[in-house]
Amino acid sequence: MPLPAAKLPPAQRGAPRPSPTWHPPRSVTARRPAALSLGDDVIPRRLPRLHGNRRGWRLRELVRGRVTPRPPLAAAMFADGTAGSADVGSLWRRARSARCEAKSCQTGEISTAEAAVQSRTSRDAGVQTDQSKDAAQDFQQEVQVDSAHLLSFLQRVEDVVIKELNKNWKSHAFDGFEVNWTDQNETVLCLHKLSYPEAQDQKLQVTGVSWNATGSVVACSYGRLDDGDWATEKSYVCTWNLDRRGLNPQRPDLVVDVPSSVMCVAFHPSQPSLIVGGLFSGEVMVWDTSRLEDPLILRTGMTDDTHTDPVYEQVNWLPDAKHRNHFQLLSASTDGKILVWREERDGRLALAEGFALVAQQIPRSIQLKKLARGEAAVGVTSLSFSHFDPRVFVVGVEGGYSLQCSTAVETEALHRTGSSVPLRAPAELAFAPHGGPVYSVSCSPFHRNLFLSCGTDGHVHLHSMLQAQPLLSLQLSKKYLFCVRWSPVRPLVFAAASGEGDVQLFDFEKSSQKPAVSIKQTTGESPVYCLEFNVKQTQLLAAGDATGTVKVWQLSSDFTEQRPREMNHLEQLASEVTD
Repeated sequence: MPLPAAKLPPAQRGAPRPSPTWHPPRSVTARRPAALSLGDDVIPRRLPRLHGNRRGWRLRELVRGRVTPRPPLAAAMFADGTAGSADVGSLWRRARSARCEAKSCQTGEISTAEAAVQSRTSRDAGVQTDQSKDAAQDFQQEVQVDSAHLLSFLQRVEDVVIKELNKNWKSHAFDGFEVNWTDQNETVLCLHKLSYPEAQDQKLQVTGVSWNATGSVVACSYGRLDDGDWATEKSYVCTWNLDRRGLNPQRPDLVVDVPSSVMCVAFHPSQPSLIVGGLFSGEVMVWDTSRLEDPLILRTGMTDDTHTDPVYEQVNWLPDAKHRNHFQLLSASTDGKILVWREERDGRLALAEGFALVAQQIPRSIQLKKLARGEAAVGVTSLSFSHFDPRVFVVGVEGGYSLQCSTAVETEALHRTGSSVPLRAPAELAFAPHGGPVYSVSCSPFHRNLFLSCGTDGHVHLHSMLQAQPLLSLQLSKKYLFCVRWSPVRPLVFAAASGEGDVQLFDFEKSSQKPAVSIKQTTGESPVYCLEFNVKQTQLLAAGDATGTVKVWQLSSDFTEQRPREMNHLEQLASEVTD
């Protein structure tokens, strides 16, 4: 009798029942085994009737073919077999794909932060927190102004404040004081070292320097001050634009070939391209630096009016009194003549007027021991015009004296040399002499009566035009002093070029006996022959020396900014009276 489906083993529930096992009929002769072997189950031929026994039920079912026999134990452990593949879906992969996690991460999302900061928001290094608007409002609310008490206080102090303000307004304590908004710099630096190698190969010296009207171009003249043959020696005038990009210190922007040594140069005061030079031959030439092919535009030529000695120290541009915005040229020479030239249409400079220094006509305020009496010419070595009166100028002469002169004089000079115009005697006052020839003079741009002079005795004299004796005599060098110049911005500052290779910067406010700064211009003791302050760029000073080099120095603020009461100090110097 078949078993109900509920009593079947779990593997056979719901499956078709197997057909019963076929047994041969008893009539067939066969040796029946005493027992049946079905795997590990050995079934005896006669099955005992076991009721309520699980083992008995299995035996009966095995006989009837309803239960699969177990394989032998040895075969189950060691037999080879091929099992079918099984596909088990991964719940973890499905979940990870849904969260878009990286393959290298088996956990949930990890929060990260920048390495440089500890928080997600960054702040400036100068502060650690941001000001809270609420905190600012709370602070403003805490500050309470008592308007009534403030008004009462202002009314009480009103008269006192107005009185003190009026007192300060009328005070002169800060007259002349200017606020310095720049950083103080106590050093003096060499900005440029300019030279022309071809001139240095000829061992030519820098005899003069000048800045143009813009203050950006510097010019120098090459020649000789120790010895030279004006008839055969070629020289040069060179210019450098310091504002030019790619400036080459050894390659001038312009080189003018000159057939004679050039002893001095001067740029036009308002036209940046015009420059005049005085030659060893006595000629005066004018060049236009904007004309690269042929820059020479004016010259005096060699005539009876031309100087017979070198034009050593000075050529000047003078305003033409008859023609507005026109200039004339002035030159001075050791032949004793001071000549004024006007421009002609044919490119020639013609003599307009002239002056001559003759020993007999020099004022007798001082005994001229070094000058021969009579009609002997007095050689002019330097010249400087007053900044306050265009008719007044000072000259230095070979005899060691400085002379005050005027262009307004009418007395004719006792000069035998023929000239196309009559020459006049300009000297009005002679000052106490140096111990040798005067090489340079400079009128003060801040005081009408003061001027400086220097010479071969190594001394600088501070003179007043109101008296013959110097106000001060300063020994700045044991050798010659070749040039002296007042500062264009500091009333008490001047510079001097020495034969020992130094540039001396002197400040009367700091000391009246020793220089404030001594700049070494050359190695060894090669002389410094010339120097010039830059009127436009007042921190620049150019100096030329015997090695053929021009150095541009940057001055510190100590030498470029006027001090309080400096003009008062200058007035005190000028008012001193010497015995």
